[in-house]
Amino acid sequence: MIPHVRKAGTQDVPQNTAFNTAMAMETESLELDPTILKKGVEAVMSDPLKGFYLVSELENRIIACLLITFEWSDWRNGLFWWNQSVYVDKEFRRQGVCKRMYEHLEETVREKKDIAGLRLYVEINNDAAQSTYNELGMEKPKYVLFEALKSKT
Repeated sequence: MIPHVRKAGTQDVPQNTAFNTAMAMETESLELDPTILKKGVEAVMSDPLKGFYLVSELENRIIACLLITFEWSDWRNGLFWWNQSVYVDKEFRRQGVCKRMYEHLEETVREKKDIAGLRLYVEINNDAAQSTYNELGMEKPKYVLFEALKSKT
C-alpha cells in the first residue's frame, strides 16, 4: 500500500513532537526538552514563513514526518528548501516511505519556479540516513556546516 503525503496541520503537533523526540534520541542520544520542542513544532504550524511539515499517512495513521525550512540564495535568485526533522516510524522503515516523501518534494519543487533546490544536513555518524539520501540521488556538497549556538543562560 502506498502512503499518502500531505501538508501537516495543527492536529499533527503531538505526533510530530513524538517523532522529533524519538529521532533526537536515536540519532544523537539527545533528550530534547518536551516543552520547548512542542512550542517549536507549533511555531512552524502557525507561521508559514518559518516552514512547513509534511506527514506520510497509511490507513489514517501518521507513519513519517519531515520539516521544510527556507534559505534564500542570492546567487540563484531562489529558495533552497531544507529537509529537517525527517523521521519514519520504525515499523515502516526501508519500505519506500522516505522515498515517497522525497518524490513528493521533488514534484513540488519542479512546479515552483522560485525554488532553487533541496538541501539537508545529516548527523556525521548517521550512516543509514546518509545512505538513504545517496540512494535518493542527493549529493554531498563541497561545503562544511559551521554554527554558533546561543547560550542558554
